[in-house]
Amino acid sequence: MPRLFAVTRSRGPAWNAERPLEEQEEWDAHAVFMTALHRDGFILLGGPLDGTPDVLLIARANDEGEIRSRLAEDCWAHNGLLRIEQIAPWTLRLGTLGPL
Repeated sequence: MPRLFAVTRSRGPAWNAERPLEEQEEWDAHAVFMTALHRDGFILLGGPLDGTPDVLLIARANDEGEIRSRLAEDCWAHNGLLRIEQIAPWTLRLGTLGPL
């Protein structure tokens, strides 16, 4: 049964601090990949945490392994731009994300 997870990804060793997010290597391919995960209902929310090297994703998955497997397909995981920092089950108590 799918549940919600908070996923933190952080900049990896290939991140170029001199360039903005949209000018990192393979930005277009990464954006297409993440948009597809959102369209599929796997990633419900996501975006960079201002002032940090981190990105927060809210994912709907069966378990941590599914999250690791799906995010491993991202070109930014392959080329060292992003790595998973933390995956934690999350219980939504306030607000709504639509049907689970």
